[in-house]
Amino acid sequence: MPLIFLNGSAMRGGPLNHLLDGAPFAGEAKTAPRYRFYSVGNRFPGLDPAADGGDSISGELFDVPMEVLRQRLLPAEPPELELGAIELDDGRSVLSMVLRRPPTSYPELIDITAIGSWRKYREGAE
Repeated sequence: MPLIFLNGSAMRGGPLNHLLDGAPFAGEAKTAPRYRFYSVGNRFPGLDPAADGGDSISGELFDVPMEVLRQRLLPAEPPELELGAIELDDGRSVLSMVLRRPPTSYPELIDITAIGSWRKYREGAE
């Protein structure tokens, strides 16, 4: 199973981490510096590949079995996100949830790329 990069509420300690059904944590990671990062209505983060102006975004890697991905994690994702493949800062390709195209159609997007972390953004919002 390919690793999945998570950057929102399913990370360790998050309210949706139980959806991983105990999948092994495979380490902290950062994306390659070519992504924009958004808060979607302050409900969840959205990762978006950027042609220019992107940055590295922090997250966590998990070794999620395909059954858990299909039966638990994907059904819980909001409709604004879809499964995609991204590049990490070390050149590896992994799965991740990304903004569904076209991302500009969501008026509640707040660009949090400069913060680079959903946890840091949420800490500042509280």
